[in-house]
Amino acid sequence: MTVIALVGMPGSGKSSAARIFEKKGYTIIRFGDVTIEEMKRRGLKAGEQNERLIREELRKEQGMDAFAKLNLPRIKNAGEQVILDGMYSEEEEMYLKDNLGDFPIIAIHTPAEKRYERLANREDRPLSKEDAIARDKAQVENSNVLAPIAHANFTLIND
Repeated sequence: MTVIALVGMPGSGKSSAARIFEKKGYTIIRFGDVTIEEMKRRGLKAGEQNERLIREELRKEQGMDAFAKLNLPRIKNAGEQVILDGMYSEEEEMYLKDNLGDFPIIAIHTPAEKRYERLANREDRPLSKEDAIARDKAQVENSNVLAPIAHANFTLIND
C-alpha cells in the first residue's frame, strides 16, 4: 500500500492537491469527513462553530490521535494508493506511522491572506476572514497542526 499525507493550514489547497492524486488512481481519505459525519449523526447544523466543537470533543474523548484512529479502517480498506487529506496533529502522524509504516508527507504552504480569500469563496463550508483566523488559532493551539507540517518530506508553495 502506498500512502501519502497532505498537510497544511485550512485553505492551503490540500483538497485540490488530493483531487490531482485521485485522477492518478489514489483514493482520498479526507480526515474532516469524520467531523461532518458526526455532526450529521448528532443533528447539528453545518458551520465552523459546530465543526470546531466536534473536532475538539473527539480529541478530548479519544486523544489527540482520534482522527487517525477513526480513519484507520477507511485507510486500510481504501485500496493500494491512498492520499490522506488533512492529517492535523503529530499524534495522528505517529499513530498512522505505527500502524501503516513510514509514508511521505507533503506540506502545502499558502500565505494567510490568500488562504482566507479562498476559504471565504469556497462553495462548501465558506468561512469569513474572522472565522478563518479563529480556526487557524484553534488548530495551532489545540491540534498540534504545525508538527506534521514541520516533519514534511516535501513542501509545495501554493500561492
